[in-house]
Formats: sequence, C-alpha cells, structure tokens
Amino acid sequence: MSDNKLFYACSLIEYMGRITHNKRSALVQMLGDDLKRIYSHADVFHCEPIEKVADDFIERRKIAEGTYDNVKLSKYEVPGYWDIGKVFERLIEDVEGDLDRVDGIRKVYTSWISDKILNFNSDLYYQPRDYLAECYRSGKMIE
Repeated sequence: MSDNKLFYACSLIEYMGRITHNKRSALVQMLGDDLKRIYSHADVFHCEPIEKVADDFIERRKIAEGTYDNVKLSKYEVPGYWDIGKVFERLIEDVEGDLDRVDGIRKVYTSWISDKILNFNSDLYYQPRDYLAECYRSGKMIE
C-alpha cells in the first residue's frame, strides 16, 4: 500500500537536492530532525507549492549550494522529481516494511544504492521495485 506521506517526503528531498545541487544522502543529513517533521506533516505541507516548502526548509536548515548536479550530467531525458520520489518511496516500503519511516528514509538515502538510482545515465530507476529491493538487501547490483 502506498504511503502518501513517504511519497511526498521523498519527492521533496529530490526536489531540494536538484535546486541546491546536493547529494540526496548529504541533504538527508542536513535536514536532521526536520526530516521527521517533513514526514509527519507531509499531509499539510503538500497543500502548499513544493517550491515554497523546499525554500522554507532550505532557509530553516541553512542548506548551502552544493556541487552535485546529476540532472546536468544526464545525457538522456531526466525523470521528474515526483517520479524519483515514487522510486524511493517504494524502495523504502519494500525494504523497511512498516518500521520507522524516517529511519528508513535515512537508511536508504545514505546507502550505496541511492547514487546508483540517481545516475540518470543508467536505467536503474526504471527497474522493477522487487529488483531494486533485492539489490539493496544484497548490497550489490544483481546480474
């Protein structure tokens, strides 16, 4: 079953990462305790434009401009931040089950697979969700 709060939180992380040019793993760390706030109140935050919510958290946490721009490095059409949010939502649901969602966000975004999914020159983000979950669990890409 889809967790709309998790979907929104993951999409917001992706959106913020794109506009601040930070790796998503670093961004999750920079958000600190506000990650719980984002997840807990996602049903309220989604009523405002995502741009405003992102700006509010960027300012609140004083998130500096980074140098990571996976969108610019992409040779191909880049999936939208909502699309990538859905990929991460499903992966977190599949590997963390109903455990603490915020902890799941931290674990998945700071794991080895996060950068692999966000390499838009590969097709990993299009792979079936069960494949992504098995790769994550095994700690490597499954051939």
